[in-house]
Amino acid sequence: MKKLFDFKHFGGDVFGGITAGIVALPLALAFGVSSGLGPTAGLYGAIFIGFFAALFGGTNTQISGPTAPMTAVSMVVIAGIIAVNDGDVNKALPAILSVFLLAGLMQVGLGFMGLGKYIKYIPYPVVSGVMSAIGVIILLTQILPAVGYYPKEDLQYVSQFKPKAEEMILRNILEEESKEGILVLESFEETIDKSSKISENDILNESKTLAGKEASGVVGAIKLIPQAMKNISWIELFLTLGTIIIIYGFKKITKKIPSTLVALIVMSGIADLSGLNYRPVEKIPSGLPMPHFELFTSFDLGMISPYIFTALTLALLGAIDSLLTSVVADNMTKTKHNPNKELVGQGIGNSVAAVFGGIPGAGATIRTVVNINAGGKTRLSGMIAGILLLLTLLLLGPVASRIPAAVLAGILITVGISVMDYKGLRAIPNMPRTEVIVMIIVLLLSTFWNLVYAVGVGLVIASIMFMKKMGDLTEERSEIQTLKDTPWPDEAELDRNLKDKVFIKHIDGPLFFGSTNKFQSLSKQIPENAEVVIIRMSKVPYIDQSGLYAMEDVIIDLINQDIKVLLVGLNKQPRYMLERIDIIPDLIPKEHISEGFEDCVFLLKNKIIENDKQLKN
Repeated sequence: MKKLFDFKHFGGDVFGGITAGIVALPLALAFGVSSGLGPTAGLYGAIFIGFFAALFGGTNTQISGPTAPMTAVSMVVIAGIIAVNDGDVNKALPAILSVFLLAGLMQVGLGFMGLGKYIKYIPYPVVSGVMSAIGVIILLTQILPAVGYYPKEDLQYVSQFKPKAEEMILRNILEEESKEGILVLESFEETIDKSSKISENDILNESKTLAGKEASGVVGAIKLIPQAMKNISWIELFLTLGTIIIIYGFKKITKKIPSTLVALIVMSGIADLSGLNYRPVEKIPSGLPMPHFELFTSFDLGMISPYIFTALTLALLGAIDSLLTSVVADNMTKTKHNPNKELVGQGIGNSVAAVFGGIPGAGATIRTVVNINAGGKTRLSGMIAGILLLLTLLLLGPVASRIPAAVLAGILITVGISVMDYKGLRAIPNMPRTEVIVMIIVLLLSTFWNLVYAVGVGLVIASIMFMKKMGDLTEERSEIQTLKDTPWPDEAELDRNLKDKVFIKHIDGPLFFGSTNKFQSLSKQIPENAEVVIIRMSKVPYIDQSGLYAMEDVIIDLINQDIKVLLVGLNKQPRYMLERIDIIPDLIPKEHISEGFEDCVFLLKNKIIENDKQLKN
């Protein structure tokens, strides 16, 4: 157990964990509210992810819990599943938690497969676009609660959905009758009887569900901003602005005490003690968290199958978020994290959190930095932060239930401002045009369409652009020359008699599907008087199937023109591929392959040219 726990730094770990837990508390509550599952879900996520990711993870000083990127994606998942479950959160909860559990298990799988080290290959423009979009999403979706406007409570707005609500209720009745086998077209007595029992309250609830669905997300928030401005609650706006001012203002006084916690306590105290008529957060239970066993007892694969890609995106986003924080921790502590172990720890934390009803999370940079600066050295600090949040839940649940929702909206607005990638945005004028395009596409798609799919689209576009660029570079650097041109120094001292008969093809870079176009025209560039073509491949580290078949076609064309082909500097992987489909030795004998150019010249002078002379004589 010595390797797992090191109590030499116990004092620092305790202080670091307590400090990080204090910072995490208001953020956990705010992220829970933002997700749509309520503050309790955020608190449960912070408790279980924080504890288990620290226990099983690969970064000693990492503090984990709900983060802005993970909450932004979770918000989309939760809203979508609630919408298909008639707006009933309790009905949708098993499916929501199943997706979160699946995401956690996927993270564990990524870790066991050793894929942690490959996360770094995700292009920066994609990450930058996603992070900036998350900031925009949080800012826009918090405008309505910041001014105290809640669409479901605006009867004028809700009444617009009454006709559609009546239609939906009737459609549901008909669908139920169809499943039960009692729907008879000649007689609608059963339908009429059920319809007569529909109350105004039923229609109102369905209208609220439809209104909530229409108002969800960035687009819904933007549409309702004019309506919200007509119905501003000045008390809620005061609490929001006061929270923002304290968060930014208190940092100028001292950074030793978390300004977010100060804002939470001060503004909640003002609201409660002065008797303001404010909107509190949902009630936070004070008992121990209980597992949701219905995840296993009533599991339905068909229920979550449409969200498998979403779960994978959550897993990958959490992996990126966590491992980026691990790098920050490494730089501060001069240590080295284990990326695969970190993914396993994060996956276990997210899986356990899902079972207890918590939202998913990842390694949190700010909380990790706070932990390190406060003296945290080992995994105990992260576990202590989780335990502190659990004690807060048990002891202060009723008190936390009186926190104003507008205060959490103010906290989230500052989070949205801070999470945007200003470094990437400022670099736009100096970045390559292709990278700017990728970043902007990802940012716009994430903000106004679907963050989950935007990541996939961004990766595809970035990959295609990268491959095109590599292909273009390979083609630019790969040229065919006569010996008279002598582009490389070791080709200058050749027999003049050879210079009209021998042509050299230089390939500089990988020969793959993005660079085969120009290479395939090689045989057409060779004049009729050519006798030998030397293909120099010392700068070809890799050849894929497309490049392999392109080379085969070129060699066959040259042989059909009675032109001999020599290969020079063949690396291990290209040689293996050429041998696999018998280009070597069927088309190019092994004796026509040279390790260096000097050997090729010797072969050219003493064997190939001499043999040709003997054949002609």
